Amino acid sequence: MFGQCADMESIMEIAHEFNLKVLEDNAQAIGAHYTFSDGKIQTAGSIGDLGTTSFFPSKNLGCFGDGGAMMTNDSDLAEKAKVIASHGQTKKYIHDVIGVNSRLDTLQAAILDVKLTQLSKYINARQKAATYYDQAFNGVEYLDIPQRANNSTHVFHQYTLKLRDASQRDQLKDYLKTQGIPSMVYYPLPIHYQNAFKHFEQYQYIEGDFPVAESLCKSVISLPMHTELTSDIQDYIINHVKAFFS
Repeated sequence: MFGQCADMESIMEIAHEFNLKVLEDNAQAIGAHYTFSDGKIQTAGSIGDLGTTSFFPSKNLGCFGDGGAMMTNDSDLAEKAKVIASHGQTKKYIHDVIGVNSRLDTLQAAILDVKLTQLSKYINARQKAATYYDQAFNGVEYLDIPQRANNSTHVFHQYTLKLRDASQRDQLKDYLKTQGIPSMVYYPLPIHYQNAFKHFEQYQYIEGDFPVAESLCKSVISLPMHTELTSDIQDYIINHVKAFFS
């Protein structure tokens, strides 16, 4: 989430114990590196049995429209993924399973082919901007800066602050808007609050069942983060965030 790997070593150990496949969502952490306890390093998206990523324009590696990719070393999974992504067809007009239309068109692929060579430069620019934010906000008593996992690099799809007083989060967002500064709340509702999951009667979770997720949804805010941020732009953002609390 937001640019660094989950605790993939523990996840893979559980999966192996129970003979499960791991689908690794890499939409926000493409280019991040995970270090295992034995020193082995793998790239985000390559650790699970099947990795997925999004090429939506707002992502760290984005095309000019909708797009995505799946990565795997498992030939059986690769074939299943190809079939599902092409209407469930094993050959034209022969549908063996219910699938979707999820193919990457040639124009988007051509754009990504060029941008992929610049991914390291994009990551460096985001990390530089994150460090600048860190230096400005570290020690501000009202805020917590993004934590870095010990076993993963961070590619900063988002730069997300946590307000210690959650009641001020929406007020800060509104104030920044009046100053021409965009900000976002990712995500305002935890999954167990979503209507889409309420029909699973065996999992009738209520408020308080996942206090960490519920607290974060109320207290986090993401500041502008992209490869073209300059120190002047960041200073403007930083000064107004601090002004809100003064």
